[in-house]
Amino acid sequence: MKKQIEYGYARKSSKDKEAQAQLTALREAGVLSENLFVDGASEREKFRQLMACIQPGNVLVIKNLRQLGYNYQEILNEWKAFVNTLGADIRVLDLALLDTSVKRQHIGDTFISDLFLEIISFVAQQEREHIKQRQTDGIAHAKLQGRHLGRPRIPKPIDFDEVYDKWRSGGISAEEAMSHLNLKRSTFERFVKERKEELKKATEQKAS
Repeated sequence: MKKQIEYGYARKSSKDKEAQAQLTALREAGVLSENLFVDGASEREKFRQLMACIQPGNVLVIKNLRQLGYNYQEILNEWKAFVNTLGADIRVLDLALLDTSVKRQHIGDTFISDLFLEIISFVAQQEREHIKQRQTDGIAHAKLQGRHLGRPRIPKPIDFDEVYDKWRSGGISAEEAMSHLNLKRSTFERFVKERKEELKKATEQKAS
C-alpha cells in the first residue's frame, strides 16, 4: 500500500510570531521539514502553493482549525475543499476526532468529523450573535443613562456662533468656516444642526 504523503501547514500569529509552537508540533507528528508550509499572519501565499501540490490521498496536518481560516465559515469551506474536492485528508493535532486520514474506509467516522465541524460552526455563530446582542443591549442601556459611547466628542469652538452667523449671511464659505474653526465637515455639520435647533427653540419660546 502506498504511503500517504503528509504536508504540514502553519501560520504565524501575535502569540506565535514565528509559528515555532506549530512547527514543533508538526515535526513531532512526523511531518518532514521539506513538506512544511508557513505563512505570515495575514498571508495565504504558501497556503495556495500547498493546495496546488496536494494530491488525492495526501494528508494535511495542522495544529488547530485556525490554520484553515480566519472564521468558522472559511474553515468549513477550506475543509470541504481539501476533503471533498481534492480528495485529501486532514489531521488536526489539537482535536484527535478530526482526523480523516484513518477514517476513509469508515463512512460513519467521516460523517462524525463533518458533523463535529458543523457543530463547531453552529456554536461559533451562536456565540457571535450572543456577543452582538450583549453589545446592542449595552449600547441601549448606556443611552438610557445618557452616556455617550465611542470617541469623545469634540467640544464646540468658542467662536462657533460668530463664524456660523458669518457663514449663514454669506460672508464666508462653508470651507472657510471649517478651516477657521479647524473642524471636519461631519463635525461642522453636526454643530450647524445643533445651532439651528437652538435658534428654532429660542424663536418658539419668544413666540409663546
